[in-house]
Amino acid sequence: MGIKFGTDGWRAIISQDFTFENVRIASQAVADHFVGAAHCAAPTFIIGYDWRFLSEKYAELAVEVLAGNGIKVLLSDKAVPTPLVSFAIKNKKLSGGLMITASHNPPYYNGLKIKAPYGGSADEGITKSVESLLAKNPVRSMEFKKGIDSGAIELVDLKKDYMKFVKAYIDFKPMRNAKINALVDCMHGVGDGYIPEILKGTKIKITQIRTGRDTLFGGINPEPIPKNLEATFQAMKDKKSNYDICIVNDGDADRIGAVTPGGKFMGAGQIMALLLLHFIEDRLWKGGVVKTVSNTTLIDLIAKKYGLKLYETPVGFKYICRLMLDEDILIGGEESGGIGVKGYMPERDGMLLGVLLVEMMAHRKKGILEIIKDVEKEYGSFRYQRIDMDYPDDKKKKLMELLKTNPLKQVCGKNVKETKSFDGYKFIMDDNSWLILRLSGTEPILRIYAEASGEKIAKSYLDFGKNLALSL
Repeated sequence: MGIKFGTDGWRAIISQDFTFENVRIASQAVADHFVGAAHCAAPTFIIGYDWRFLSEKYAELAVEVLAGNGIKVLLSDKAVPTPLVSFAIKNKKLSGGLMITASHNPPYYNGLKIKAPYGGSADEGITKSVESLLAKNPVRSMEFKKGIDSGAIELVDLKKDYMKFVKAYIDFKPMRNAKINALVDCMHGVGDGYIPEILKGTKIKITQIRTGRDTLFGGINPEPIPKNLEATFQAMKDKKSNYDICIVNDGDADRIGAVTPGGKFMGAGQIMALLLLHFIEDRLWKGGVVKTVSNTTLIDLIAKKYGLKLYETPVGFKYICRLMLDEDILIGGEESGGIGVKGYMPERDGMLLGVLLVEMMAHRKKGILEIIKDVEKEYGSFRYQRIDMDYPDDKKKKLMELLKTNPLKQVCGKNVKETKSFDGYKFIMDDNSWLILRLSGTEPILRIYAEASGEKIAKSYLDFGKNLALSL
């Protein structure tokens, strides 16, 4: 069937594995799991969808299957960012939800994210159960016609309650008269229009680029990483525009990246570190900190300075989500752009995070470059880089076995002081720089990550890892 749930849902190539029939089979397995769960005797589900190719049709198929299994279904009345689906589950105390999206994956992908009753990504207990139920029972469905209220299916507006919450979460006082000129790169995703609406009534000027639905996303992957942001870099280098910061959201707007004046990329690790400082120093909040193994060491140093408990997890927001449910967590995030914050829900929201960055600038009355300079003066500089490379299946096991049986002792002439192997292999050098090699959980690729005090050193680590992988 080609249905397998990775770090955050099932994603596959449209018409190859992501087909109408497979969406129906996956939806039936979801229904079998939740109808069978003791806490879901009369389940109510929310279903949302993004702007990807055929997303609205896939959503209708899922609606028909869930409704055919006796589940009350609330269907978003329009394409929406993933955070709105997650928020609705928590806000309305629903049994769970489905989001039709492939997030940041290439345009020819679509996907299905399962959201649990707590609003966050479904954990392995749920996804493994759903996988075990695939094709175990025949698909049951009922016809859905928009505009006809069947009693089992209801069209709902998810935006109103979300906007009300976000506007209450944000500290508008320092932003009322802050003269900040912000650019927002929507990457042709469903986050289009949200940040300007959130900040309406302030003096902050918002300009959006790459707006509107484009199922090909302008020919790039809607992922906020440097290789997809050439147009954004050029806009930020334009001195006539005089932008103070650019916020970048991915295709379903749950991830964030940013670009500083002059066209320099800010990764999610750097953004998370800044927001951690904002919460501690400006909002005076406390709590633990969660980071994935591939996130920046800067977070460790900040947590150590302020005596905050630090947790490190494998890549995948579902691991962060679990800790946010079980512990008092101030902020938790992964290097790929997903960050969750205290007082919200155990889930990512790239739009809210972007507004929080602007809030930090307004609160400190400083530009983003000055804030970064202050942080580097105290904690040092950390330069992060990553590459993704197609990697044949026959080499994957060989590489992982090699790293297990013969772990690296040196990387580019630097001694390895520690090796972590709970998600791929991370080699940490004496100066706390590091290199990671890990296989993607959602795509047939090898990811190589590195962080060092300078970009050239980080790049040399990536080349080292790439050459090692290709040598097999």
